[in-house]
Amino acid sequence: MASGEKNGEKYIRLLENVHLRQKETDLYCDSAHFYRATNIVQVFSNVRVTQGTLIITSATGVYNGNLRTATFAGGVNLRDDKMTMTTPSMSYDMNTRIARYTEGGNIIEPPNTITSKFGTYDANTKMISFRGTVHVVSPDADIQSDTIQYNTTSKVVFFVAQTRIQNPQATQFAKGGTYNTLSKAAAFRDAQVDTEDYTIAARNASYGEDKAGRYAFYTGGVKMTSKDQKNKTIITGQVAQYWQGTGRSKVSGSPVMRSLVSGDTLYISADTLMATNNKDPQKKDFVYAYYDVRMFKSDLQGKCDSLTYNLTDSVMFMNHDPIIWSNNSQLVADTMQMQLKNRTIDRMFLYNNAFIVSEDTLKNLNQIKGRDMTAFFQKGDIRRVDVNGNGESIYFALEGDSLLTGMNKTVCSDMILKFDLRKLKTISFITNPDASFVPPHELDEPDRRLKGFKWRIEEKPDKKNVVAKRTKKPVKPVREAATPALAKREDPDKTVKPDRRIRKKN
Repeated sequence: MASGEKNGEKYIRLLENVHLRQKETDLYCDSAHFYRATNIVQVFSNVRVTQGTLIITSATGVYNGNLRTATFAGGVNLRDDKMTMTTPSMSYDMNTRIARYTEGGNIIEPPNTITSKFGTYDANTKMISFRGTVHVVSPDADIQSDTIQYNTTSKVVFFVAQTRIQNPQATQFAKGGTYNTLSKAAAFRDAQVDTEDYTIAARNASYGEDKAGRYAFYTGGVKMTSKDQKNKTIITGQVAQYWQGTGRSKVSGSPVMRSLVSGDTLYISADTLMATNNKDPQKKDFVYAYYDVRMFKSDLQGKCDSLTYNLTDSVMFMNHDPIIWSNNSQLVADTMQMQLKNRTIDRMFLYNNAFIVSEDTLKNLNQIKGRDMTAFFQKGDIRRVDVNGNGESIYFALEGDSLLTGMNKTVCSDMILKFDLRKLKTISFITNPDASFVPPHELDEPDRRLKGFKWRIEEKPDKKNVVAKRTKKPVKPVREAATPALAKREDPDKTVKPDRRIRKKN
């Protein structure tokens, strides 16, 4: 033992295998300068401090015995259980058991590695707070942020600032949330996710697993934008679930799909929307809409109970009381099929109890009915209708657009109707027509209507009616709905697909 003096302060010099102890803290080093007056110790070479499970090593350090605080410099290494923190310098409070670094640090806590400019470790809670260019690398995710917290016991990462999370399946951005590096369970707020199929934005996002595999669960202002440039669609709603492995998604809570058709936007809303993006190029992509389906396009409106939209083949199937309004025409049938070509309506098939009503300039209602019909479109307008079986028609003859000259009534098995400028121009009767012409003064109201006639113009949806929220009550997420075993009418494989007749005709 020797003595010395520095800056007017006397110290005792301790040499070789130095060991100092205060309460539960032990300090080891090769040499030390002990300032008895201030109770401060300067330690040099092979410095090691232990407190419970915590061990700190460094080249040099200064320990204040009165405050029970220490600063370390030179290859500082802090170990606590399986966590190892390395940094050029560090301060440590023996009372609060909190360590801090400000010159950059690297934390290895298998299987995760974390780096940041600033960091704080609380040995009591096992919580590490990182700030400044934080980077977390785990086997399944690469995380970058300005501020992150990590618990070495629970293995949970806490986000408190704008954060980027990347894994092989998706890249996600969030302003806050948690991620369990062991279970892979996560919950985020103000999230945006880039997957192979969609860009998804929502106020809240969480992740789980069911029989179909891992899925994402989104709530609040959900927006899903398809990355398929050929079939560009946007789906919005309040609740969404997305299964990465199958490319299947389900949206509820006033969902609306927007799709570009004929240079115009087609809006489709329903109680629930489902979409599939098949990884197999041999399989087709679909959108399923069910219960109270409504659609709007500037020149086309419609409604039905359920709808299937084949995005690959651009074919739309409408089931359960479907009805379409195109300009001044109303089309109804038991089932409808709409074929798109180059994002434009090309033709429409009406199966069983087909009925078309069109209003002329005098508000007369021309009518055509038959077993099945095929309507052909050009630039979005009806140009021709083929009636197949049990055909009947009522057509009001006009002189110009302002004078009614009479009513043609015809019964004929098959007929062809041609339109021009959105007006009926000619009717061709194919097989044994039975026709009559009734002058205006002999027209009685019952004669103006074919059997089964219904003019349902008051049901015609406008854009506001389609995109408006359907429920006044807040949507309550039901996680059980994420399972592939849906209720009977919800199973798209069983109920929303076209029936056999449509598949055969198609």
